[in-house]
Amino acid sequence: MQVNVSARHGSLQPGDQPLIVEKVEKLRRLYDRINAIEVTIDLKQLDKPSVEVIVSAEHAEDCLATAEATTVIAALDAVIPKVEQQLRRLKEKKTGHRATGHKHIDPVVADED
Repeated sequence: MQVNVSARHGSLQPGDQPLIVEKVEKLRRLYDRINAIEVTIDLKQLDKPSVEVIVSAEHAEDCLATAEATTVIAALDAVIPKVEQQLRRLKEKKTGHRATGHKHIDPVVADED
């Protein structure tokens, strides 16, 4: 899995990038077919930085979420639950719509009056 962290209109604090990578790598536990995660931090407004996360998975549309907060880490903490929800929904679509085989359906006994 490839994780890219980039910043627009400025640069990150020295310890922010490893922390960001560590937090977004935890998304892998929700959906194991993730190919790449791209995190873009926009520092155009220094008082409200925005974080955008794009998750690319096999055989699925990309998951995209954005959030703004007073700090970069707070924005990241706000955007991760949004991506997690999208990945849960994606996994449910991929794995939850299988039909039950006829061997596993309980027979219905009709009452005779």
